[in-house]
Amino acid sequence: MNSEIKNAIAHTINSHSEELRQISLQIHDHPELGEHEFNAYRILTEFLQQKGFHITHHAAGMETAFIAEYSNGTEGRRVGFCSEYDALPGVGHGCGHNLIAISGLACALAVKDLLEQNLVKGTVVLFGTPAEESTSGKITFVREQEVQKRVDFSMMLHPFAKDGMFAPFLALDSLKVEFFGKASHAGMAPWNGVNALDALMQAYDNIAMLRQQILPSSRIHGIIKDGGKSANVIPDYASGAFYVRSATRKQLAELKVKVEKCFQAAARGTGCEVKLAWAPNGPVEDVFQNEPMAAIYQQFMEEEGRQFPDRNEEMRQVSGSTDMGNFSYVTPTIHPMFGIHTDATNHTVEFAQAAGTEIAHKDTLCAARCLSQTAAAVLLDDALYNEAVKNFKQGKPE
Repeated sequence: MNSEIKNAIAHTINSHSEELRQISLQIHDHPELGEHEFNAYRILTEFLQQKGFHITHHAAGMETAFIAEYSNGTEGRRVGFCSEYDALPGVGHGCGHNLIAISGLACALAVKDLLEQNLVKGTVVLFGTPAEESTSGKITFVREQEVQKRVDFSMMLHPFAKDGMFAPFLALDSLKVEFFGKASHAGMAPWNGVNALDALMQAYDNIAMLRQQILPSSRIHGIIKDGGKSANVIPDYASGAFYVRSATRKQLAELKVKVEKCFQAAARGTGCEVKLAWAPNGPVEDVFQNEPMAAIYQQFMEEEGRQFPDRNEEMRQVSGSTDMGNFSYVTPTIHPMFGIHTDATNHTVEFAQAAGTEIAHKDTLCAARCLSQTAAAVLLDDALYNEAVKNFKQGKPE
């Protein structure tokens, strides 16, 4: 990496450290659920506008989504970064999205500075993506072609317990299940009822038995949303919410068929009607990491003293799901994880606490410097970009 570019990136990110820290804490200390990130949306868009980015508000029809862009007017490649800022029910920023928010800001600022100094050519785009793993966020950006028409390659960071590059992110689809029966007095005439809760519980047991016959990398989990209103009335309605995950989108499609049969069998066995509704915008894709870009990022991180696990060992781990996978199937993409000095796992109160610490902030800026250097390398090096495109076009093995 050219020392002038490396120093420029470090100077930009380090000089904005205190501003980024305050933004991170404002988001961290006031967690907002997906599609309701109004405060975070305001803070991020106002900051970016002040820094000279062109802002598309309420992007792709999403109230808390934005697109921030800057170009130096020269023809060149276009890099996209992502910021997330939604929190989790009950655990706040247990996935560290406050840190993802500022990592996207830091990278966008760094590349913008390179463009202003004419050290690179092209465009930098920051996608503000609400409601990860839902019908909003990145899935909508991809569906509306905002990614495909605006950028040539994409990058996003995610906090984790340790640094990593190749831990598998699973494809995911969500399912809303409703059973419809017939109400009756549970004491006087239970034989007149058709118990919707029985159907849901039977389906839950069917799913539990199905788990014995699925791949170790697959996951099925869910909750009962409505199990009736009174113990003295046979429930005529019951509902649940379920997630289904698999290592690849092909495996996910196959598993969904088996899951549907579990619910349909429960309906037939109890005499209920069943309604199944998968996520309307389609599934969250598994992440297709771009190997040439991943290798460059890991090299820059190792120069900072960070350590990565053996790739084969890392590939045996499972790291949940992310809608960045949808980006990865339409553009060359990397989605590295960076450690924030905690042993806590994501989606816990303990991880939320770690995401608000000073050391986690320093870890975020370190990863952002390395991701910005990776972006600069791809913007500058035709051979590297061509290798990234070749890897992308080869496709991910199923």
